[in-house]
This record gives sequence, C-alpha cells and structure tokens, in this order.
Amino acid sequence: MSFTMFGLPNDQGGPRLGITVTRKVGNAVRRNRIKRLFREIFRQNQHQLDAALDLVINAHRGIDTDEFRALESEFLITFRRLARGTRN
Repeated sequence: MSFTMFGLPNDQGGPRLGITVTRKVGNAVRRNRIKRLFREIFRQNQHQLDAALDLVINAHRGIDTDEFRALESEFLITFRRLARGTRN
C-alpha cells in the first residue's frame, strides 16, 4: 500500500478529500506533487464516488515512485471498500 485512507460519513451529499504528506516522504516539491496527483485522481473519478464520505489520505514513504494509474487503481479500490463498510 502506498497510502492509508480513512473515511467518515458526511451530510454534504458527496465525497470530500483531505491529504497529508509528511516530510518523511520527501522535500516540498515531492510532497506537493503527490498532493496534486491525489487531487487529480479525485477530480477525474468524482462521478464514480457516490458515497458521501469525508476522506483523509496519509501518504507513505516511497509513494513518489508509483505511477499515476497504479495510484488511481489503488485509490478506487480503497474507496469502494470504505464505501461498502459505511452502508450498514
């Protein structure tokens, strides 16, 4: 796993995103690039994210070597798992 995703239900009607990237991941340029990647993944797939969740992503060390499509796939799989768990 390149990141950890947490999610809590919200009453805003749709998903919201928060991203944390610590200095352990890299310098400011790398940290900001990772944040931009996650924002773009979220933006491109927002129509598929139908659960009303507040998401927080914590990036792990080594994430800056992952490719966009791999991160996108991992993001969507993790989101679907979270969304299933909140629909009880």
